[in-house]
Amino acid sequence: MADQTDPTTPSRREAAAAPSTGEPRTDPRGGKKEPGIVEQMFAPVAGFGVTFATMFRKVATTEYPEVKRGTAARFHGRHQLNRYPDGLERCIGCELCAWACPADAIYVEAADNIPGARYSPGERYGRVYQINYLRCIFCGMCIEACPTRALTMTNEFELTDSSRAPLIYERHQLLAPLGPDMVAPPFPMAEGMSERDYYRGQVTGPTQEQKDFVAQRDARTTEEGTA
Repeated sequence: MADQTDPTTPSRREAAAAPSTGEPRTDPRGGKKEPGIVEQMFAPVAGFGVTFATMFRKVATTEYPEVKRGTAARFHGRHQLNRYPDGLERCIGCELCAWACPADAIYVEAADNIPGARYSPGERYGRVYQINYLRCIFCGMCIEACPTRALTMTNEFELTDSSRAPLIYERHQLLAPLGPDMVAPPFPMAEGMSERDYYRGQVTGPTQEQKDFVAQRDARTTEEGTA
């Protein structure tokens, strides 16, 4: 057994820590330097530096609703059901948007198109289309699921009301308005065009036969209403 009093025997006792001098010292484990006494004293005060600096700055207040702030180009606002250039609706009632919605905010009920009077180029169209903005989280997953680009999101964000019922938007509220060259459906598809031609963008506007069909339809409706 080694003699504890022998000076040649290594001691197991650790060396005493050096007294603090107030200067930063290096962590023995290889980390960053520890803050000194002065830094430790002023650390809590430095944390409020940003707060004190902000208190004396002028606040940029937008006087809403008199002054409305512009939104980004790809802002997720109110939905819109788009149309083709001749006025037919893009929605084919496939209900993929309703299946993709994580909040179950979309309800779609499809109906069959009549060959001589269509609402969309497909076999069906969205007869009932509702979006419950009390549930919608504006995630945009319904936009990605739409196969015909019928559903997009606008920059409109003012969707408040004093009751719950007006926040359930119906199909007529979501449909895009008719353009200057469009005619109101139902009416037949463009002559010589198929569903694929519509999807590929080969239809650039209503044909004369479509316009004549709509004019005759409206005339019959007016005569029946006055009879």
